[in-house]
Parts: sequence; structure tokens; C-alpha cells
Amino acid sequence: MLRRLTLRDFVIVTALEVDLRAGFTALTGETGAGKSILIDALQLALGSRGDAGVVREGAARADISAEFDPHPALAERLAPWLHDGGFEADTGTVGSPLLLRRVVDAQGKSRAWINGSPATVTQLRELGEHLVDIHGQHAWQSLTRADSVRALVDAQAGVDNAALQQAWATRRDAQRRLDDARSRQTDIERERERLQWQIAELDKLHPQADEWLELNTEHQRLGAGQAILDAAQLALSAVSDDDASADTLTGRAIDALERVAAVDPHLASVLEVLRSAQAQLQDAAHSLNSALRHTELDPDRLNELDARIGNWMSLARRYRRPPEDLPAVLQGWRDDLAALDAAADLDALEREASATHVAWQKVAGAVSKQRAQAAPALAQAVTAAMQELGMSGGRFEVALTPQAEPQAFGLESVEFLVAGHAGNTPRPLGKVASGGELSRLALAIAVTTSQRGDDSGQAGTLIFDEIDSGVGGAVADTVGRLMQRLGRDQQVMAVTHLAQVAACAHQHLVVSKTLQQGQTNSDIREVTGDERVREIARMLGGTATDTSRAHAQSMLDDASNTAHLTANAATKRRRKEAA
Repeated sequence: MLRRLTLRDFVIVTALEVDLRAGFTALTGETGAGKSILIDALQLALGSRGDAGVVREGAARADISAEFDPHPALAERLAPWLHDGGFEADTGTVGSPLLLRRVVDAQGKSRAWINGSPATVTQLRELGEHLVDIHGQHAWQSLTRADSVRALVDAQAGVDNAALQQAWATRRDAQRRLDDARSRQTDIERERERLQWQIAELDKLHPQADEWLELNTEHQRLGAGQAILDAAQLALSAVSDDDASADTLTGRAIDALERVAAVDPHLASVLEVLRSAQAQLQDAAHSLNSALRHTELDPDRLNELDARIGNWMSLARRYRRPPEDLPAVLQGWRDDLAALDAAADLDALEREASATHVAWQKVAGAVSKQRAQAAPALAQAVTAAMQELGMSGGRFEVALTPQAEPQAFGLESVEFLVAGHAGNTPRPLGKVASGGELSRLALAIAVTTSQRGDDSGQAGTLIFDEIDSGVGGAVADTVGRLMQRLGRDQQVMAVTHLAQVAACAHQHLVVSKTLQQGQTNSDIREVTGDERVREIARMLGGTATDTSRAHAQSMLDDASNTAHLTANAATKRRRKEAA
């Protein structure tokens, strides 16, 4: 349920904090006082569209916070969603309060938070759908739209629309692949022939991964073979083979110094350097001899490499690809050909389309059974509510019409039919002429579909925004009692202009508008006792007189007694069921 709503610089509200209780809360006030401001602010906190127009004139931003205390079943359902989004409350326990906040600045930029963590407006909207259900004064309009009607019936039937949509999407995709393949058979065959020819041409080359680098490395080595031999032989001659080689001359220098090194110790260090140099020269000569022995000229292999590199380069130029990419190009063509082979296999595609259609029919058939079971119960309940709302003899029906072609929503369309009076043939709800009847029908449907209990998956808070417009007299009394009855199990809020409805509320909030320092400001306060009597009296006659106050007090007493009797009856019923 909604515990607290805090507004700052919203439209004509400077600062306001409203504490709400369980049960039925009525919101009243003079015409033009801004009774719907509270609802508008709550919708903003729940992710509705917001722009700079919601910011109070002269303020930098509008700031709305809504604190909810979800009932245990709802908290259990929301726990995984909050955990996945990182929105768990500080306590981290199921049933912790939920705090939603929305800020819109004067430039129209919006920010949102859930339990203090940044959130998107979409996330606010997703969470809000579980917390609050708002029925506006034009709620009947949505009941003329096929998608809204179907969604309402499916909610009553407990339909898993996610499974139905998934089965439909799988069926649709399979059928699309089949249709595309049928329409593209000529193009597919032409493309297959092109790929087969290109693959055959590259298969002759049979390029391997990393082969291009290996070919070039080997080609460079073989191409430079003679130069390597010439250089190695020349170096070997200079180092050791010639009479005047470096090794020979170094040996002579060592012999000369050895004869005098004992006489002049300073030459001993020079002698060691020469001996080290001679050893290195001999090592170099050994390595050069090894290179000469192992370096071979292979003109046949070189010609073979020239031919392969030439073929490789020719194909790379033809297909305008770098030579090193040819192995990947060949694999890509093979993958494309495999995909085209699959697309050209009409028999396989037809089997797949048929199988997905059967799977969808199975899910849709189960949905049809759920709808067929829920429709009569819903029709009976709404019909009963109509009798209470001044439509005696009226009848409500839920029409399920089989579709000629498969549809994403299932095997049948759903439509609401109504007969306003006994003896009339039920007609589509949208063709019912009376505005009063439409409002009462919307209320009957809203009340009926709202009485499903906390475990049904519905929102914990119901809001009726002037949905009682166009009714009065005894019907207004019934509307009030229905709201009061709903308030026993759920939190109900109603913006109303009917004294009969307001008198049945467990909590009564009054909206007033004042002029402060040249600016209009809206305020909301709870009224009790004499203040509430005066407000009910004002709603009855515009001016509170002794007569109207007495009437108002009588209405409040009657509503209180009715609530007491109803509560006792409900308690007895629950005890009986428990026994």
C-alpha cells in the first residue's frame, strides 16, 4: 500500500507531505482546487511522462517521492526484480518499504531513484505496474479497445501471456524463413552456384592458415642461397683459409710477444687480448664451415615456390582480398553456402514451420480454455454489480469469437457486450449511448476485477479518479459502499465529488487552493470530526447549513454502521471458512 506521498514544487504545490492509511481514502474539494494533483504526482513517481510543465513556476525542479509498504505476497513477487536491478532496501529483507523518487527540472530533464539507487523511468514504470492500478473517469474508453479488454480477461483467467507470445514469435520466425525461401528460390540457387564455383577455384589452391607467411619466408631464404654461399666463403677465406688471414696474422703477433713478454710485463695483457681474439676467430671459422656444408641450392623448390606464390597472388587480386586472408575467405564462403543449402531445403523449413505452428496451437488452446472458464464468472460478477449500480435487469457478457487466421493474442478475439435493461440484446460496450451507463459499467468492471485478493498478482493500491462521474442518488450510495467494501482487503483511493461516496471513506482528504504572495498554492489536509461533517455538508449543498450538517452527520453514521456490520459479517465468514 501507499504510505506517504511527498511533493515539492509540483505544478501549484510548494511543499506537501500526505500520509495515507489502509482502507478507503476519499479525496474531495472545491471545483478547480486541484483534486487530481495527488494522482498526477503519483503517476509521475510511477514513471509517467514528465516535462518542464510539472515544475512550479519560478522553481528549479519538481521533486516527488512515494513510499510503499507492499503486502507480503507482492513483496515476494517483487524481490527477484529488485535484487536483479540492485534496488534492494537497506535491510535487504522481503517486505521492506519501497521508496520511489522522481525529479524533473525546469528544462524538462528527468531523474529517478528506487530505494535510493539511480533508476530509469522504464524501471519506475515496471515497478509501478505492480504497486498501483489507476482507473480514470474515462476508464470505459479502454474497455472498447480489444487489447485492453483481452488483457483484463487474461488477468482474470491467470493467462501466461509471455509463453503465448514466445510461442507466437517462434512460429512467426519459422514461417518467415519458409516464406523468404520460397520467394527467393531463384536468387538462392544463383548465389549457391556462384559460391560453389568460387569455392572450387580456391579449393584448387587449398590455402592453409599461416601458409602465406611460411611461403614467403622459405622463398626469401632459397632465393638468397647463392649470395649466402659466396659471402660465407669470402668470410672464411679472410678469417682462416688465406695465407694472410686474420687467424694467421694474429698467431704471428702472439708468437712475437711471447718472446719478450717475460722481459716486459706490460705486454702480458696485450698478449691475453690477442689470444682471446684468435680463439673467437677460430670459432667464427668453424661456424662458417658449418654454414657452407648445410646451405644447399634447390632451384626446383624455388621454382615451385614461385609458382604457388604466383597463383596465390592471382586469386587475391581477383577477389580483391589480401593474400593472407584467403583461408578465412574460403571458410566464410563455405559457411555461406551451408546457410543457403539450409534455406533451399524447403522440406526442412516446412517441417519446422509446421512444428512451431502445432506448438503455438497447443499453448493458444490452453489459453482459450482459461479464457472460456474465466469469461462466464466475470460476466456473472459484473452483471451482479450492475444490479447494485442502478442497472436493474442489465446483463453483461464476455464474447469470445474464434479467429479465421492465427493471431499473436491467440485463437479468439475478446469483446465486452452489455444490455442496459432487461429484455435488451447485449451489444458491444462501445455502442452503449448513455454516458452515465458507461461510467457505471466501468465502475462495475473495475470493482469486480479488483476483488481478486492479494495473491492474485494485482496491484496493492487501487485509485479511482472521478470514475463516479455521472451517477447520483441511490447509485451514489452503492458506489460508496462498494469502495468501502473494497477497502477491507485493499488500499483504495477515490477522487470524488459525491458526498455519498466520501461519507463511506475510512480516511477523508480535502484539497484546497489559496493565493499566497501572488501565487496559487494547493494544499491537502485530512479532515475528521466536525471538519469532515462540514465538508460532507458542503458537498451536499454548496453551503453548510444546519440541515445539511445534520444530513451529513446522518450519512457518516450510516456509513460507519454499515462498515461495522460488514466487517462483522466478513469476520464470521472467515471464521466459518477456517473451521
